[in-house]
Amino acid sequence: MLDTLLFFHSLVRWAVLGTLLYSIYHAYKGYYSKQAFSKGDDKLRHWTATTAHIQLMLGIILYTQSPNAKFSFHATGPNGQITQPFFFGVLHLLLMISAIVIITVGSAMAKRKPTDSEKYKTMLMWFGVALFIIIIAIPWPFSPLAQRPYLHSF
Repeated sequence: MLDTLLFFHSLVRWAVLGTLLYSIYHAYKGYYSKQAFSKGDDKLRHWTATTAHIQLMLGIILYTQSPNAKFSFHATGPNGQITQPFFFGVLHLLLMISAIVIITVGSAMAKRKPTDSEKYKTMLMWFGVALFIIIIAIPWPFSPLAQRPYLHSF
């Protein structure tokens, strides 16, 4: 079961990144082109947040099942370097939850803005900050903090 959860969490990561990048691009284009905020834009905003929430739920389930993600503030190396248990138990968890809160708040705020320009600007700012945090918190194969393959297989 752990391998299946890890696979789906790894797979949905790409959906989150894809929808987030496309939303940011679309918000940038809409804001600077002064386009009208359409129903399609609203659906994109909604699905970006929904995809992030699905990933959060998979992550929480995985967190409760994974031996690598047991919460420990004392899982650092002898010289204070960050180890994989500390990365997954603390950093990854806190940064990803923060990013998804930022996506959620940004989505809700964009939905309530009175003008199209403000909707695009709100999405651009909040989703951009969330993307930055997510990129830091992903265990990329080249990361010095924790390595995972681009797509974990079972």
